[in-house]
Amino acid sequence: MSPKPIVSLFATLFVLSAAHAEENTTAWELFDWMETAMVGEWKLSGAEEQNGTESYKHPAVLPLAGTDATAMAFKLIGGEVTIQEDLLPGTAKQMVTMYHCKDIACTTLKATHYCSKQNQPEFLANLRESTPERIVFECDMSTELCQSDEDHIHRIVHELSNDGKHLKSSYFAWKEKKLHTTHSIYHFDRK
Repeated sequence: MSPKPIVSLFATLFVLSAAHAEENTTAWELFDWMETAMVGEWKLSGAEEQNGTESYKHPAVLPLAGTDATAMAFKLIGGEVTIQEDLLPGTAKQMVTMYHCKDIACTTLKATHYCSKQNQPEFLANLRESTPERIVFECDMSTELCQSDEDHIHRIVHELSNDGKHLKSSYFAWKEKKLHTTHSIYHFDRK
């Protein structure tokens, strides 16, 4: 056997090991964090708690602010291997995101966001940035939409605080291949 394939094999193993070492978690562990911390119903926090955002002021969303109405819900579906996020149910801004493993081994956690922008960006979990308190999904750059100029959600970040009783969900928009100036950011409290 020539030394070239052996060197190549070692280089490949080194790159794979280095990439894995940078990850903060595994896809299954992240799915478990989401199930444990997020499944259930959430109400939209009052206007005074909507720090750093004006998204709640949208006419379809404002009536939910500070009420006991469900403004975000997460539930297990599909044999408990998919988490369905229902954002702003019953409003003109209602959107659904489905979080699921890419394959049976759950090597990658994926998401598809069914957006009010009338498109469906696909996401991959960012295993390096995600923690039990901050769950991050990035647009899957292998898909046409994520590479396009079209206005779409490009990053989703869910941040938990107050012992899991408060959730800040951020949907970062992308337009013309760069971060857009307006985003959808909402604060929720567990019901």
